[in-house]
Amino acid sequence: MEGKEEDVRLGANRYSDMQPIGTAAQGAGDDKDYKEPPPAPLFEPGELKSWSFYRAGIAEFVATFLFLYITILTVMGVSKSSSKCATVGIQGIAWSFGGMIFALVYCTAGISGGHINPAVTFGLFLARKLSLTRAIFYIVMQCLGAICGAGVVKGFQQGLYMGNGGGANVVASGYTKGDGLGAEIVGTFILVYTVFSATDAKRNARDSHVPIPAPLPIGFAVFLVHLATIPITGTGINPARSLGAAIIYNKDHAWNDHWIFWVGPFVGAALAAIYHQVIIRANPFKSRS
Repeated sequence: MEGKEEDVRLGANRYSDMQPIGTAAQGAGDDKDYKEPPPAPLFEPGELKSWSFYRAGIAEFVATFLFLYITILTVMGVSKSSSKCATVGIQGIAWSFGGMIFALVYCTAGISGGHINPAVTFGLFLARKLSLTRAIFYIVMQCLGAICGAGVVKGFQQGLYMGNGGGANVVASGYTKGDGLGAEIVGTFILVYTVFSATDAKRNARDSHVPIPAPLPIGFAVFLVHLATIPITGTGINPARSLGAAIIYNKDHAWNDHWIFWVGPFVGAALAAIYHQVIIRANPFKSRS
């Protein structure tokens, strides 16, 4: 225990609270104890010849399929009950979303990065964590997986599914479109900012004495955002999740506000990427040559 306390003390002393900011921070890292991965190129045609590229896409498809299957089933279980006290309720729905993200990110992080969300993929693309080629492929596979996941739920319980909204995201009565858009922007910002922080190489090096697996804070962020925004929009913060449910449910009111569940998450993801890369890390947005 004494050795561990000494490690913590040394780590705390090595990084003072008076850190340089802005461009000064970029020149102050000569003694880095971590390795920053190089920015991904905008286009990387060589990926298309690699099996690992397609394996990663398949992993995103399967993960998003399972995500929609479990979470929409949970929503249907709550919706069919006449008494919310007899079901898991909103808290249970939030736990199903957060818990599935925790499990699926843990399972797929070493294969595809465990995005399971076009907004996460978009934010990481803006930060040059992956190429445009891979980002587009991931988003397509995520959307296809979500459609299939919601489709299986409908196949099991079509009457229940169609009679209880199909898990589709809509702006709830009493809220404006602006309210819904704001909820989606802030909710996705929280999620994507957590993704950046949980996977940050510098943070992992500095906090190596506190071994917290990245999927845990990411899943917990999803849980908390759902608790806050289910009453407003049903919580999208994942365009694939919203698209899959809307396509399978396919009622007019599911499409009326659908744009909110693409614009909001993408804006929130972009703001999170800019905040983390420019303000927190002071890293330029550029690809390697």
